[in-house]
Amino acid sequence: MADEESKLFSLTEAERLRVQLEPLLIEAMESRRKMVDAEETLSTLAERIRRSGGMQVSYENAAGTRMEHTRQGNAVQEALDRIHATGCVVKDLDIGLLDFPARINNEEVYLCWKLGEDRIRFYHRQDEGFGGRKPLDPRDADYRSPIQ
Repeated sequence: MADEESKLFSLTEAERLRVQLEPLLIEAMESRRKMVDAEETLSTLAERIRRSGGMQVSYENAAGTRMEHTRQGNAVQEALDRIHATGCVVKDLDIGLLDFPARINNEEVYLCWKLGEDRIRFYHRQDEGFGGRKPLDPRDADYRSPIQ
């Protein structure tokens, strides 16, 4: 984790990495959706077992669903681990929100990107969240040169 905190990205570096991480983020989001679907199926099966004593439940289907849930959970964790290993931070897996630690005007900030945006256009202070996003200003000298 210390590497994540100490790594600061220039806008160019963050944008280059964003392009590489986007497919991995999409994979994590899709695996999470499948995992949630499996959780719902397992919850329904558990309720059916409580009501019928397990008499009307296919144990093979239940075991398969549990294995799928575990597999998807592992896929999510692996994707998140790979993203975090770069120094990038996944802030919200539901909407696909990534933050890249950077420095603007001598302040440590996050360059903020949301899935669906064509490039990194926003930043926010580290004590703010998505609601505190501000547009990157191309007139800012730190913006034009690598953000150090």
